[in-house]
Amino acid sequence: MLNINCNLLLKSRHIFSSSFSINRFLNNNVASITKVHREVYARLYPTTVVLPDGASINIRYHEPRKIIKLPLDMSLLSEEERRIRLERRKPKRKVKITETIEDNFNAKKYLKYIKK
Repeated sequence: MLNINCNLLLKSRHIFSSSFSINRFLNNNVASITKVHREVYARLYPTTVVLPDGASINIRYHEPRKIIKLPLDMSLLSEEERRIRLERRKPKRKVKITETIEDNFNAKKYLKYIKK
């Protein structure tokens, strides 16, 4: 009797699994095309990544940053481009303009206009 019940159970399980194996339990988490396949979702922030050639892509990053600029590989540049880039990195030199002002103001000249 026990053997017959086990066989019936196995047959019913086989019928059950074969008839419903195609059906998946879909919910709102699998609706997007590129979902993150994790049990626990970490907080990710939308961020723009700027590549060295100037192209930009949107990613999700673990820190709240607006933009990330990737560094440029200086070994791939020509000698002139490398020199120009290195000049841009140096601090700008401030131009000091000194003007000499001739001071020939004479206060005694205007004493006659002051009322006592």
